[in-house]
Amino acid sequence: MSFFKNTPKCRWASGLVGAALVCTSAVGMSVSANAETKPLPVVTAGVSKPILLKGSTKASYFWDDSSGRAGDTGLPAIGKPMQKGLFASPSWPLGTQGYIVYNGKKAPFFIGDRGPGIPSESGVMLDIDGKTFAELTGGTFSDSSLMVSGFDAGHIKVDYVVTKWGSGPGKKNYPVPFSSGAWSVFDHKPATPPSPVVPAKN
Repeated sequence: MSFFKNTPKCRWASGLVGAALVCTSAVGMSVSANAETKPLPVVTAGVSKPILLKGSTKASYFWDDSSGRAGDTGLPAIGKPMQKGLFASPSWPLGTQGYIVYNGKKAPFFIGDRGPGIPSESGVMLDIDGKTFAELTGGTFSDSSLMVSGFDAGHIKVDYVVTKWGSGPGKKNYPVPFSSGAWSVFDHKPATPPSPVVPAKN
């Protein structure tokens, strides 16, 4: 579940035992960039998109529709209604786009919320919307409980590809825990895109 909402430097953290106001200090993140490196292209439905970052992480799921159910803490920070394809990141800019792959299944995303909170300290760096999580795992999403049934694990390991960075604050590089404060700092030096693989000459 996503336990944190977008506020300047302090946010409410809700969990199994009440709630507490958690404040974080803004931490600037610096990464190297190489303007000469060209991003790898991704062709989707005839449209070529650059690969700006790729990696893998553990991912959880959430569904924040401001109903207060199942740990819901309010509407997504981006200001859009909760919907399929809306993911949360502890450090990437809101509006960041890309896709994930799990067991050969591919799902597009845009970052619309902040989270996971505390789980990101343990390497859970993506919160997938519940409907997409259910489709990827073969489970069933319940509109009444906001939970996924038919799949025992709450976390899955996914590969991710970023094809567009959001324009607001956030780290444009490998994700870092929410507590780092990177979500509140503008990153003017995004990660160097992966280099194309050049076939070896015989």
